Amino acid sequence: MAGRIRDDDIQTVREKAKIEEVVSAYVTLRNAGGGSLKGLCPFHDEKSPSFHVRPGRGFHCFGCQEGGDVIAFLMKIDGLSFVESVERLADKYGVDLRREEGGPDDRPKGPQRRRLIEAHAVAQEFYADHLASPDAVQGRQFLAERGFDQASAAHFGVGFAPRDGESLWHHLRDRKFSLDEVVAAGLVAVGRGPYDRFRGRLLWPIRETSGDTIGFGARRIFDDDKIEAKYLNTPETPIYKKSQVLYGVDLARRDMARSSQAVIVEGYTDVMACHLAGVTTAVATCGTAFGDEHAKVLRRLLADHEEFRGEVIFTFDGDEAGQKAALKVFQGDQKYVAQTYVAIAPDGMDPCDLRIKEGDAAVRELIATRQPLYRFVLANVVTRFDLDRADGRIDAMREAARLVSSIRDQSKVTAFAQEISRMIGGDLDTNQILSEVRRAAARGGRTDTRAAPQDQAEARPRRELPDLRDPRFAIERETLKLVLQHPIAIGRTTADIGANDFTHPTYRAVWALVEAAGGPAAGDGDPSWASRVREAATDPEVSSAVSALAVEPIPATHEPDAAYVAHYVFRLLELTTLRRIAEIKSRLQRTNPEEHTADYNRMFGELAALEQHRRTLRDRIVGA
Repeated sequence: MAGRIRDDDIQTVREKAKIEEVVSAYVTLRNAGGGSLKGLCPFHDEKSPSFHVRPGRGFHCFGCQEGGDVIAFLMKIDGLSFVESVERLADKYGVDLRREEGGPDDRPKGPQRRRLIEAHAVAQEFYADHLASPDAVQGRQFLAERGFDQASAAHFGVGFAPRDGESLWHHLRDRKFSLDEVVAAGLVAVGRGPYDRFRGRLLWPIRETSGDTIGFGARRIFDDDKIEAKYLNTPETPIYKKSQVLYGVDLARRDMARSSQAVIVEGYTDVMACHLAGVTTAVATCGTAFGDEHAKVLRRLLADHEEFRGEVIFTFDGDEAGQKAALKVFQGDQKYVAQTYVAIAPDGMDPCDLRIKEGDAAVRELIATRQPLYRFVLANVVTRFDLDRADGRIDAMREAARLVSSIRDQSKVTAFAQEISRMIGGDLDTNQILSEVRRAAARGGRTDTRAAPQDQAEARPRRELPDLRDPRFAIERETLKLVLQHPIAIGRTTADIGANDFTHPTYRAVWALVEAAGGPAAGDGDPSWASRVREAATDPEVSSAVSALAVEPIPATHEPDAAYVAHYVFRLLELTTLRRIAEIKSRLQRTNPEEHTADYNRMFGELAALEQHRRTLRDRIVGA
């Protein structure tokens, strides 16, 4: 039977898959110089970009130390197995995968991710076609009443699920999808028999940033619908995680990156209304409140960090529910470097209703007249009290101070205290409010963000090693970067290099891996060269170092040539020679020439030879 994927086909996938294209579907990348790209790491929360991608080599985060090649990236970002990642890339880049006959089958159990994506693509087309059917007239009326014509529906992929309850299942079965596949995809459920999960509803496809449909949102439109819930969403599946998906992100992501702005609305029709009105950075959550995982997705797409500050604008109703939602977002405001705002339409209208009543310009005006989120939240807290009374002002101050005390970013506290003072008025000054904030923090037992002693002990590295970026090891680092990134340029220049030329234990271990892989010459013309070296590492610290060295920009204004390479190789050898010279000089000082004449003369001769060797290397360095 067919078993594991052939190694040469995996190699072909690595050669053809462009890591910068794959990563760009998840992270907004910007030029980092030296042929490298950078962005916010998708694997940990950070405010400054430390995630680097080097086309043709791989990725590495200098913050959390995650790294690897394009296959490793997909495995980590989407929770795929190695085989699933290879299959997904093979589909994308047109590589036919062959399997060894009779070998162990390395495919994961259960339906493949590729099949779940294909099933959703077929379902989306099926639903879109049925929007034009006679049964969908009520769905078309629903859209028309909200200002969406046929072209708008097509642009957003809106569809209709037939009411009979089995049409999609029969259609998918005819397209050779198994029951296991469509159930795993969340498109079909099983009771006394298989039945369509969505029946007699208007549907919106929920897509990944890549444009692949991974789920649906379904709106109730018939009064006799037995399910009372206004909206139904695809259940959690291997490809659909509601806490991580945003409706409209496939359409908004490019403009988000370009403008460093994201607008968060509450529903599918609000996203449509915003985009059609010209606010093309609008997205919405899918059947759940906006949470931490959603924030991480936005930050990656916004390139939200110190160098590129942007805006995240939330649209809330002005009612109590909207105020609660704003308060929740405010408490998580520190997830962003971007400034957070809130936009509230008159009479509490959502963007869709606003567009119907007042037109596209009103939607654009709503976003343009946003107000800072902190100001909206603090105002809602303060205005609940009678500020004409002294005790009311004190109570308002205490409540507002309690809210401010929960903020992790202490640099904002003084500004918020000044805002509270202006809102409350009376004789309460900023210093009084700051004192109340400190008391509130003490009462609430707010946790210090600094690690406790035991946490610091657990976080301490397994081995106390010098920093890999210590200037003492700069030549070692640059040489290894050339070995991993430009093996063809470094060629035979490294013939004289040995493990003893590397003083940092991790760099010495990296060189040992290079030697075990056949030396730099073995990487000539091999796009998986760095991956092969990294995969041979058994120590996580060494593996991380390889991925970092493979993507970190080389400080050259041009493609490294023989002269550039020679400079670092000869400098590395010179440093080794200087260490040896210093060692022999030290021994000579400790040796009595009268008592140990032979040893003294031997060391003196070795020192002379080393000095000559150093001068030769110095001439080569100058010549290079």
